[in-house]
Amino acid sequence: MSTYAVGDIQGCYKALKKLLKKVSFSVNKDHLWCVGDLINRGPNSLDTLKFLQDIDDSVKIVLGNHDLHFLAIHEGCAPPRTKDTLAELLNAKDCDRLSHWLRQKPLAHFNCVETKNGLEDFLMVHAGVAPDWSLQKTLNLSAEVELALKGNEYKSFLKNMYGDHPIRWYDKLEGQERLRTITNYLTRVRFCDDIGSLRLDVKEGLCAAPEGFKPWYEYEKISQDATLLFGHWAAIEGETGRKKVHALDTGYVWGRRLTMMRLEDKQRYSISN
Repeated sequence: MSTYAVGDIQGCYKALKKLLKKVSFSVNKDHLWCVGDLINRGPNSLDTLKFLQDIDDSVKIVLGNHDLHFLAIHEGCAPPRTKDTLAELLNAKDCDRLSHWLRQKPLAHFNCVETKNGLEDFLMVHAGVAPDWSLQKTLNLSAEVELALKGNEYKSFLKNMYGDHPIRWYDKLEGQERLRTITNYLTRVRFCDDIGSLRLDVKEGLCAAPEGFKPWYEYEKISQDATLLFGHWAAIEGETGRKKVHALDTGYVWGRRLTMMRLEDKQRYSISN
């Protein structure tokens, strides 16, 4: 039995299937972890979601910003954007079912895996965490958003999740501002400063870091307690320079590679466009 964590699929269904075949993935004995952004920008969002739902017992998923954006569009809480490629999914007869299934997924996943060096704790998020968040705090804050998504007032969350403010985390944040800030760290962060102030407008690679800002993983403390897995940031090409922080988005939808890592030995597998 093996556990594979795959980077941002973004509707590239055929590439996902090709990569699973490359590692001889068995739905009966292996597990697949998805770092979010399952859909959008690529050509086959509908097929991707249908496939992942079909193998739901073998899959662990965290939501990314594109997944949340789809939910907001579907529920009439936000308009589609010019670059979206979600029309087929939104018009599908089973869109309601797929949307409800996706809305039950978390923003953070934590589990222990038997690796070649013994038991190892892993935390998977789509984008990152705030500098002062502990492992337990991250899971607790993620759970707040999960409850909002699953609850009767989920449309209120989806309507209010957009926006770059507040620019950093405060424990005393309340209501929709609190939920938005948690969501921005877990699904959108790239650069922040040492107190967690966000620069969500900068999406390029490390050379684009604003003065006083660094990649979020230069500040995080969680890797003292768990190995971190994330996607979202294709521009860093899967490299963090950190032994316990693994970037898995290698930009397949942008013409580069789709990457999967086997957690038991950290072996990476990729396919190119």
